[in-house]
This record gives sequence, C-alpha cells and structure tokens, in this order.
Amino acid sequence: MSVKEFLSQPAVNIAVDGQYTIANWFDSKGKPGKFACRTSRVSPFRMLMAVPVVGRIGDRVTSDFSDLSEFGKLESHISDTANGSFLVELTMSASMREKFASKLTWLEKRRKNPGIRDGRHSARVIPATPHSTLTFGDGTTRGCFVIDMSVSGVAVSADLQPEIGMPLAVGACVGRVVRLLPQGFAVKFIEQQNHNDLERLVMRPTSPRSSPGVGASTAGRLISA
Repeated sequence: MSVKEFLSQPAVNIAVDGQYTIANWFDSKGKPGKFACRTSRVSPFRMLMAVPVVGRIGDRVTSDFSDLSEFGKLESHISDTANGSFLVELTMSASMREKFASKLTWLEKRRKNPGIRDGRHSARVIPATPHSTLTFGDGTTRGCFVIDMSVSGVAVSADLQPEIGMPLAVGACVGRVVRLLPQGFAVKFIEQQNHNDLERLVMRPTSPRSSPGVGASTAGRLISA
C-alpha cells in the first residue's frame, strides 16, 4: 500500500516514540543500526513513522515501543517511503491484531485526556516536525531526527554516532555531544536558548543544496579553540 492510500483509510493520528532497526542495515563498525522513530498515523494493519533512516521498500523492520507498553515490539516490512518517513505493514496473527486495535483505541483516548502527562515532558519539547540538520566543524551537513529538546540541549538520532565532546550545530544551535544513547546521542547547547525561539532555531531540515553558514563556522571555531 502507498502512503497516499493509507492517508485515506481509517486510522488514528497519534505520535508515539520508539526505536527501530532495519534488517541487514549495519553501521561503519558492522553493528546493526538502531534509530529513534515516531508514529504519525497508525491502524491495526499498518503504521506511518517519521524516521532518520528511511530504508527501502521490502526491508524488514523491527520497532520497539516498550517504554510505552501499549505497543511493545512490532515486526513489519516497508511498503512505501516518503521524505523522512516510511509506511510499514504490520506482521501479526488475528488475535494479536485484535489486541493491538484495542490498545490503539485506549491510547487515543488517553492522549485526549489532558490530565495524563509525563512530568519529564514539562521540561522537554517534542517537535511537531522531527527532522533537522546537523552541521559539523568542517561545514558538512547531515539530516537528523530530533527525539526531544529543551532550552539547554537536544536528543538526536542519525545514521552516525559522533564521539563525546564533538562540537556541532543542530539547526542553528551550537553545542557539544555529551552522551551516547542506544538510538542516537545527546547534545548540550553552548548557550541556553529562549523557550519561545527553541523550535524555530533547532528544527531546520537539510536543504537540497546545503552550505556551511553560521552553524558551521561557529562549530569550526569551537574545534580550533
């Protein structure tokens, strides 16, 4: 099924964070790549996910939403791709699909209840559009997926994992890598950002013709300092 067809079918528009692996995808060290993901539309049969690494149609995908036990681990394969996202067909037995449909209905109801909140999310922001750009000290850029962000830093997933201490810019915000995560890494900003400007500064997707610019030059000065 195509993404366009899925958007016209009955499904739930809901954002759930998780992580995923693509079968036969390995990093430069030969290890299976694990990346962050976020659902945008889900049905008992298929799921549209925003991702940092898209993969190819037919690739097998294992997604893990265990931190939010409503979904757990899911097996699937990619049926269509779009810019920064892919559509997967869920592999389930009839009984598993029935249980998943019930969980999906319950999760949508819980999402609509403003009284149920995770205290951590009061300090951190999950952007509406998760894709941004990493800029390194030499001016090179790489697309990335923003897991969440705050005025002091950001958690990112990408098809590379820089070393701790490396300076770089996420969007227009310069910082250093301070922690490695199973599905990415955390960056602490050099300067604390204004909450009202945070999403505008961090969320800057890679353009077809990207060039160094402010973030690159600042990161370069940090490397040489």
